Amino acid sequence: MVTVADIRAVALTLPRTTEHLIRDRVKFRVGQIVYAALSRDETVLGFGYPREEREALVASNPVKFALPGQSDMRFQWVHASMAELDVEEMTELVCGAWALCVPKKLIRQRLGDDLF
Repeated sequence: MVTVADIRAVALTLPRTTEHLIRDRVKFRVGQIVYAALSRDETVLGFGYPREEREALVASNPVKFALPGQSDMRFQWVHASMAELDVEEMTELVCGAWALCVPKKLIRQRLGDDLF
């Protein structure tokens, strides 16, 4: 199980990331783009994920992953149960969400060329 501290430890190492408390929810963003957010009770991690791939992700493990509510389906967003995630998987998801909202040059500097 991952904690808020685990997520914070990963997210705040990513360039241009800032942490905000908005309506009692911890959110991580680059500029105005939120790429990861926690539910108020800190049991669900919402994160950016390519729209065309999210149904496959949810189908791969419906206990761990869920689609967002109808009003958020227009965004590139998926939910994950924090109780089901381990630190390695959370790191991959948070870094992937961050990579959706920064320039490729910055991704290469931080994560290397093997992402492309």
